[in-house]
Amino acid sequence: MDTIYIEREIANHTRVEGIVARFPKARCIHIERYTDVFNAPHQNFRVQKANPALILAKKYGKHVLPTPPDYHIGGKHNYYFSHMLNCVYDCRYCFLQGMYRSANYVVFVNYDEFFDSIKKTSEHHEEPSWYFSGYDCDSLALEPMTGFISSCIDAFETMPKANLEIRTKSTQVRSLLSRPAIDNCVIAYSLSPSGIVKSEEHKTASLEKRISALKSLQHHGWKIGLRFDPLIKADNFESIYHDLFKNVFDALDVAKIHSVSIGPFRLPRPFYKRMIRLYPESSLLAQDMNLRDGMLSYDTQTESTLLNYCEEQLDKYIARKQYFPCVSVP
Repeated sequence: MDTIYIEREIANHTRVEGIVARFPKARCIHIERYTDVFNAPHQNFRVQKANPALILAKKYGKHVLPTPPDYHIGGKHNYYFSHMLNCVYDCRYCFLQGMYRSANYVVFVNYDEFFDSIKKTSEHHEEPSWYFSGYDCDSLALEPMTGFISSCIDAFETMPKANLEIRTKSTQVRSLLSRPAIDNCVIAYSLSPSGIVKSEEHKTASLEKRISALKSLQHHGWKIGLRFDPLIKADNFESIYHDLFKNVFDALDVAKIHSVSIGPFRLPRPFYKRMIRLYPESSLLAQDMNLRDGMLSYDTQTESTLLNYCEEQLDKYIARKQYFPCVSVP
C-alpha cells in the first residue's frame, strides 16, 4: 500500500494506528472526509485498480440497511452492512466497477457502531434476523489487516437471535480456524467453474483453493454456504457447471451444508454502461443483453435455460430445504 488517506477525526483511533503500522513505507495523508477523495471527479477506475490507495474513515448515518427482496437464505428479516467499500479482486462482472468512481479501498474503523446498530435492529424483531457482510466488498480478503470479521464474530456471539452471513472468495480463513465456530454464522463462498475463475475473476483464489478452504471450515464446525452466482453463459455451459457441482459436492459433507443458492447475471443499466467504457475489450460484457426493469441481463429464455439446468444438477446433490433460488448482488 503506497498511500493511505486518513480522516482527521479518527487519526488517533487505535485501529487506524494498527493498520498504518502494517505499512511503514506508505505515505499518509490527512483528509476531512473520505468522500473528498473517493467521490472526486475525473477518476479512472481501471487505472486506479492497478495501484489503489487505502482510505481510513468513520461511517456516519445508517450502518445497517434492508436487503433487496430476493436477497435472503430463508430469514424473514434481512439486512446488509458494509464495513468496507470496494474489493481487492477484479472480477469483470462486478457491479462495484460501475457503481463507484474510485477503485480505492475505504475501510470504516468504527466497528462498534456497526455492531450496536445490528443489536438494536435485531431487538426490534421477535424472530431471528439476518445480516449479510460482503455486499460492497469481500468480507475476508483484507481480514489480516482489518480484523473486522474477528470483531464481528465476537459481537454476534453475544446476539443469538442475530444471524451473520460472511460472503467471500478469499482463502484468508486462519482467524476462523483459530477459534470455535459459532452457531449463528454462515461462511458463504462465491463459486464459479475453473475456466470462468481464470478468465473473469482476476486476482481471486482458484476454485480448488476455495473448495479446500470450505473443507477446512466445515471440518472445524463452521456452517458453510455455496453461492453459484452469477451464472455465466458459455458455449460449454452444461459441461463446466456439471464439473463444478461434482467437484464441490464430492469434496464436502453435503448433509451439513447450510444453504445453496444460484443467481443470474444482472447489472443495473448505468453500471453496465460505465463498465463497457472501462473494459471495451471484455467478451463477457459484450454478450447480447436484454433490458428488464432497468437491469441488463441475458434474454429470458437463456436465463431460464441456465437456471433450470443448474437446478436439475443441484437436485442430484442437495435437499430442497437447502436451496434458495436467488441471493443475487446487486
